[in-house]
Amino acid sequence: MNSNIPIVKMRNITKRFGSKVLANDKVWLDIYRGEILSILGENGSGKTTLMNMLSGIYFPDEGSIEVDGKEVVIRSPKDAFALGIGMVHQHFKLVDVLTAAENIVLGLEEPFDMKAASEKIREICSRYGFDVNPDQKIYDMSVSQKQTVEIVKVLYRNANILILDEPTAVLTPQETDKLFAVLRNMRSDGKAIVIITHKLHEVEEISDRVAILRKGQFVGDVLTKDTNAEEMTNMMVGHAVTLNIERPDPVDPRPKLEVENLSVRSQDGVLKLDNVSFTLNSGEILGIAGISGCGQKELLEAIAGLQVAESGSIRYIEEDGSRDELLGKDPLEIRQKGVALSFVPEDRLGMGLVGNMDLADNMMLRSFRRGHSFLTDRKSPHTLAEHVVHDLEVVTPSISTPVRRLSGGNVQKVLVGREIAAAPSILLTAYAVRGLDVNSSYVIYDLLNKQKKAGVAVLYVGEDLDVLLELCDRILVLCGGKVSGIVDGRGADKRNIGMMMTSLGGEA
Repeated sequence: MNSNIPIVKMRNITKRFGSKVLANDKVWLDIYRGEILSILGENGSGKTTLMNMLSGIYFPDEGSIEVDGKEVVIRSPKDAFALGIGMVHQHFKLVDVLTAAENIVLGLEEPFDMKAASEKIREICSRYGFDVNPDQKIYDMSVSQKQTVEIVKVLYRNANILILDEPTAVLTPQETDKLFAVLRNMRSDGKAIVIITHKLHEVEEISDRVAILRKGQFVGDVLTKDTNAEEMTNMMVGHAVTLNIERPDPVDPRPKLEVENLSVRSQDGVLKLDNVSFTLNSGEILGIAGISGCGQKELLEAIAGLQVAESGSIRYIEEDGSRDELLGKDPLEIRQKGVALSFVPEDRLGMGLVGNMDLADNMMLRSFRRGHSFLTDRKSPHTLAEHVVHDLEVVTPSISTPVRRLSGGNVQKVLVGREIAAAPSILLTAYAVRGLDVNSSYVIYDLLNKQKKAGVAVLYVGEDLDVLLELCDRILVLCGGKVSGIVDGRGADKRNIGMMMTSLGGEA
C-alpha cells in the first residue's frame, strides 16, 4: 500500500431487494491507492452488489461512502466517473460494429476529436502496457482484446479506482499473465484496483489484500501474504472446505461415443468445427479446453442434436458394441432411442431454463413427455425440485419461486441438478460451475465424479485450466475449431495447454 489513508471508505453499507433479500448488511470496506484488493465471497454474499453501489449502478439503502476524505452521493455511473471510479463488468458493454476508439469515447458529452482521442488511447496503452489498435472493429477482436478496450475506456475517463468483475473468466493463462502485468503497472502508478474473483490461486498471485464477505456481511480483510487458499475459503463459507478436487481412476473405460471428422458451420457460414475426431469413454471425464468461441458450444450442441453438422459422424455405442449414428436425429429422437444426453448449456436461461417458470415446472421440462395420460405428472418434478434445493443448497424462498428471481449461481445449481437427475449415460456439461463460488463448485465436482463412478461418460467444457487439470482424466484441446491434441489430465502442463489453445504449439 502506498498510503495509510483510504481513498474510499464504505461504512455501514446496506442494500435490500424487496422484503426478503438483504444483499449487503452494514458492510465496512476500505480501498487504498497503489494496491490490488480482491473481494471474495460465496454466490449471493453481496460482492457485486457492493461494487455496483460504488460504481453507481445501485444506491445504498443505508450507510455512507467517502472518496478522498469527503462524503459523496453516487446515484449513477456518471457520478462515479466524476469521482474517478470505473467498473469493468464481466459481460462487456461494447458495440461490435464500432472501432475501439469509437467505443471508448461513446457516451462522453464533451466535444472530441477522433484523431486526438486515438492519440490519447495510444498514450494510455503505452503507459500501462496495453495492446490496442484504436481503429480496429470490435467484431474483429478476441475476448482479451475486448476486455482491454473496456479497461482503457475506464482509464480514458481518468478513473483512479478500477473495479474488475471476474476479469480472467475467459482468458488463457498467457492472456491472464498479460493482464496481471498491466494491473501491476497500474498499481505502480498509484491506481486503486478492486478485483471480484472466484479463483483463489489468482488472488494469491496478484492481490495485496483480500476482503471477504459472507451472507452479505463483512467478515474481515487480510494481507494476501499472510494467508492461504484454505484460510480464505474457511472465512468465505464459515467452515473448512477441502480444496483438492477428487479424481478417481476411470471406471471400466469403454468407448461410449465416437466423433469422427466432425465439421460444423455457424448460421453465417463460419467454420466452427473442422474435422474434429475423438472417443469419449464410459466412466471417465473428458475435458474440453479452448479459448471462448473456438467451437466448444457447437461441439456439444452437435452431439445433443441441437446443431446441424456439415460432415462427419457421431456414433453412440450400445452395451452390445453396436453403433448408432446420431447425426440427422433431432434431440427428442436421440432421447427416445435411449441415448440420455444431458446438456447444461452456456446460456442457462436462454436455452436451459424458463425464467418465468418456477423450479418445479422447470424440472418438469425434462419429464412431461413421459406421461401416459392427458394429465401432467406434477408430483415427481415437485419432489425432484425439493431434492435439488436441499442437495445443492439452492437459496430460494420456495420451489414456487420463478427461476429468474434467483441469483446466477443458484440458477446454475438448478440447471445442473436437473440434468444430472435425468440419469444419463452420457453427460455433456458446458460451464457447469460458471459463476459459482468455491463451496458450490466442489458440490458440482462431487456430483460429476459420482456420475463417473456410476459409469457415465462425462464431457466437461470448462474455463478454468486448473480445474480441468485436477478434475479430468483426459483433456482435448481445441484451437480455431481444430483439435490441437488430447493429453492426460494427470501429467499435463497448464502453460503448454495454454499454448496449444492459441496455436503457439507446445507439448503437454
